[in-house]
Amino acid sequence: MRVLWTSCAALAAAFFMQPQTAGAETLKIASPQRGSWESAIPELGKKNGIFQKYGLDLDITSTSGGGETLQLVVSNSVDIGLSAGTSGVFGAFSRGAPLRIIGASSTGSRELFWYVPAQSPIKAMRDANNVSIAYSTNGASTHIAVLKFIDEYGLKAKPVATGNPNLTFTQVKSNQVDVGWSVAPFQLDALDKGEVRIVARASDIPAIKTQTVRVMIANAKLVAEKKEMLERFMRGYRETVDWLYTSPEAIPQFMEFSGFSEPAVKRMLAEFIPKESMQSVTIDGVPEAQQDAVQFKFLNAPLTDAQLKELIQIPAVSK
Repeated sequence: MRVLWTSCAALAAAFFMQPQTAGAETLKIASPQRGSWESAIPELGKKNGIFQKYGLDLDITSTSGGGETLQLVVSNSVDIGLSAGTSGVFGAFSRGAPLRIIGASSTGSRELFWYVPAQSPIKAMRDANNVSIAYSTNGASTHIAVLKFIDEYGLKAKPVATGNPNLTFTQVKSNQVDVGWSVAPFQLDALDKGEVRIVARASDIPAIKTQTVRVMIANAKLVAEKKEMLERFMRGYRETVDWLYTSPEAIPQFMEFSGFSEPAVKRMLAEFIPKESMQSVTIDGVPEAQQDAVQFKFLNAPLTDAQLKELIQIPAVSK
């Protein structure tokens, strides 16, 4: 009996130490590139009980890029997709996909970069002729950036979908692809060791530098039927972003979650992902994003004002 009592007491203590989700509504979330800073928002927000404060429990699925995220939302396999490529979303909506934009995920594109092995003769993206250039998935922000590089610099290059940053790194190291893509903090340790060199950032292209390149999307049915639930999600999302940039626990917890070194994480925050790039309340550079979507055949024609109003439905959430 003493052993049984001790076991029950331990189980009870463990239960009360966990964030309580009893009665919480579950949202299914598609989250990008597990281990990235953006992917930490739902994971660490959930771990620290921030979303639970708003009556929400998150069921999180990791994806390899915006194209995969888009498919999960359109098929209603998840409720919300984080970090979907803006132009890809425009294109899917124009073809009747049941989705809505509920917020911005990333603006400015400083966190996306392209690299080559240290011994590569390529010194800058302008030199990347007659080579293969990696992006994550079709319709992702990395896809649009590669197409923009090719157009901007008049390159004769082959875009190649390589999946997530770790798979891409393997393909670069094994000479399957010439120029790899990454998102900080992935490959920052390799940069510090001199194994690879950065040849471009997405923000090198002026038209991309001011755009919201990735957005949060939700299934249209959820937006129509559960607006109040979405408002609570956005409150939790924004509170988690604030926590990531202010709490002394954020960096240690992110290191544990992602497996990245402290120097890589600190470099990421100092050089690649300022807090302002994580704003979620406005979709910037819509005309330019539509122009890209038309140019690269994601859209046949720009969306009308009425279509944009239907598509972009960001909850009006006060801090």
